[in-house]
Amino acid sequence: MPTVELRFSAQPEHVRTARLVAAAVARRAGVDEAVLDEVRLAVGEACSRAVGLHRSHDITAPVTVVLIEEEKAFSIEVGDAVPGPGDNTSLPGRLRGAGGGPETDADSEDEMGLAVISGLVDDVEVRSATDGGVIRMSWPTTPAVVAP
Repeated sequence: MPTVELRFSAQPEHVRTARLVAAAVARRAGVDEAVLDEVRLAVGEACSRAVGLHRSHDITAPVTVVLIEEEKAFSIEVGDAVPGPGDNTSLPGRLRGAGGGPETDADSEDEMGLAVISGLVDDVEVRSATDGGVIRMSWPTTPAVVAP
């Protein structure tokens, strides 16, 4: 199970690099060419979201991107270091930071980012823990055909 891990400071200019690396590794892993734009866009959105969370919470830890090549799937995990509400909570359909207070512009951007990612990726999971959050996205791969 080959894995590539990227760590970058929470600067918007690094998101493009993460997108390019993700697309290259996805292509090598066997993700269909027609889906590579969706991979690129989803990774860009997830990384932009993580960068925004880090910057709005004054967190200096790096954003992490883990690219995992499995037997029949390619997965990407984008992690941030923003503490969530508790122990490894999966949060489909709700914001991590929503504590019942008034919604802020950052909450609206976060919600929009998650909606875009959900529209691009069929298999997506958002998890939150006290040490940070992770968006895990997966795409099917096609096995490489070896010419005789």
